[in-house]
Amino acid sequence: MSSLTAAWDLARKGYDLTLFEPGNRMGGGLIDRYAGRLSEDAVGAEVKRIGHLGVQFETGVALDADIIRQSFAAVYVGLDGILTEIWGLKPEASLPAGRFPGDTGTDGVFAGGGHPSPVWQAATGRWCATSMDRWLQKVSMDAGRENEGPVKTRLITNLEGIASLPAVAMADSKNGYAEDEAQAEASRCLQCQCLECVKVCEYLDAFKGYPKTYAREIYNNLSIVMGERKSNRLINSCSLCGLCEAVCPNDFAMQDLCLAARQDMVRRDKMPPSAHDFALQDMAFSQSDAFFMARHAPGQSQSQYLFFPGCQLAASMPGQVTRVYDYLREKLVGGVAMMLGCCGAPAHWSGRQAQFSTELSRWETTWKELGCPQPVMACATCLKVFKDHLPSVEPVSLWEVVDKIGIPQAGVFRPDGPLAIHDPCTSRDAPGVQEAVRRLVDRLNVSAEELDLGRERTECCGFGGLMENANPDLAKKVTETRSRRSNSDYLAYCAMCRDALAGVGKRTVHLLDLMFPDQDVADPAARPRTGWSRRRENRQQLKSDLLRELWNETVDDTGEPDPAIRLVIAPEVAEILQSRRILEENLRRVIHHAETGGIRFCNGETGQFLGMQRLGHATFWVVYTPAVDGYVVHNAYSHRMEVVGP
Repeated sequence: MSSLTAAWDLARKGYDLTLFEPGNRMGGGLIDRYAGRLSEDAVGAEVKRIGHLGVQFETGVALDADIIRQSFAAVYVGLDGILTEIWGLKPEASLPAGRFPGDTGTDGVFAGGGHPSPVWQAATGRWCATSMDRWLQKVSMDAGRENEGPVKTRLITNLEGIASLPAVAMADSKNGYAEDEAQAEASRCLQCQCLECVKVCEYLDAFKGYPKTYAREIYNNLSIVMGERKSNRLINSCSLCGLCEAVCPNDFAMQDLCLAARQDMVRRDKMPPSAHDFALQDMAFSQSDAFFMARHAPGQSQSQYLFFPGCQLAASMPGQVTRVYDYLREKLVGGVAMMLGCCGAPAHWSGRQAQFSTELSRWETTWKELGCPQPVMACATCLKVFKDHLPSVEPVSLWEVVDKIGIPQAGVFRPDGPLAIHDPCTSRDAPGVQEAVRRLVDRLNVSAEELDLGRERTECCGFGGLMENANPDLAKKVTETRSRRSNSDYLAYCAMCRDALAGVGKRTVHLLDLMFPDQDVADPAARPRTGWSRRRENRQQLKSDLLRELWNETVDDTGEPDPAIRLVIAPEVAEILQSRRILEENLRRVIHHAETGGIRFCNGETGQFLGMQRLGHATFWVVYTPAVDGYVVHNAYSHRMEVVGP
């Protein structure tokens, strides 16, 4: 077996070979050894295949070791099928401990196959063929061969929930399994695959593969010089949450691979702008004068602390931002400054390293101008961004701070039943934050339960890594899967997580709903997801209210394109606009443009107008009808195609 295998491998490499068989028929030793189980026809067919590669056969010959050694550049001695005494060789176990497989201590002479297992014999033939090839090529005999032969596998198959089946008994133990018995015994084998990450990740499951295949696809995608990059969607759909690494027995991090691919594509200008454009525009709004601001507390010129609520909490729950800031100023000694803006996570997630560095640098400069107060972060993503990329500012979570200073005594909202705690994926490596949240929930006398995937094994809500921008259908599926982990209402302490879960109908309260409830909201768990347009308006309004009410500053609210344009939008149309990420601001711009001399079309049958305008990288189209009290919006869509005239 070992000699036939070695001959097969070497012949395929183009060597001229002669196989010497002391017996009368090639492969006769195999036929004799496995009589009744290996037919002569089967062996003959395999030998014939080797012969087609140009291998010469000599049978029934008296072998002279010296003559053979002098006649050939290299010799392989199969210890499983040849009279080895003339070579002075004993079974494989007695061969000298060589530097490489098949080493006999004599130049040009290799040996192997002296093992009872035919699998081992074939493997030995293959390893020795490699040694002979390297020796003839005069290259290193051992380089890169560390994993040749049996090695401890890194494959781990989880047997939890799998019942063990009894072994199939042999009717004839002397001759081994009959064919039907062998098939029955083989059917007990598992298809050994790890797939621990695929089992818990909708993203990895959606593309019908596993990390090894994805790594190859991503590498090929990055290597394309010309042609279609078919793995862009795979690269951009990852939430970068790190759950795969948390559950992987070998710590494989799919998120690192996808992020590095995004960074590489952005650096080489190969990343399609559509994948992340909306999120980057939203970040630009948060960093604009419409929202960004930094102030010491009213009447103070220095601060010990800096409250940074983040852009999404301010967009979803602006009232709670104000109430938290008031509470921190009341409880913390040394002054609490306020900064509104974005941490730059969208730039980081989209792979735009230069832009991300610019955003961080701007934040750090503003922070230093305030005297370097300790940042108190209300957002788990902001906290992770600064701990990973700007650790010198020593950020701390709002929940850890409130855990120390105590919860407010008045106005606490208590739900009717237990709440299942949803940890944001960006808190995965922040056990201190997770524990602080649970202590706060306990002090609020709220019954809480743990999700089966929580804490360091928590799932993403579907927003992280800009998944919702690049692949909204998958993001919705991720959120729906997360929402089904428990029948109880959920408790979130990330504004985006709360809104994402609410968007699929999951009753979810934010931790601030418990401590700083909005008196106008009777059931915060039923509060719908805040739409994209409202999120911007909330941020802008929050800044205006803070400046006007706390700092007594005059505010310029003239940022809207003709705010006199009133829109009438039915709920079903609003849902379409939300899914297409079309803001009311864009609708007003297009209608204003169409009504003041821009391009518009009129449908003579319905009386509806179709207006269009190119805004930034996209062209927006709005179907509307003028009304007495504004404009009724029937539909809207956008695209990146630009028709260029002569």
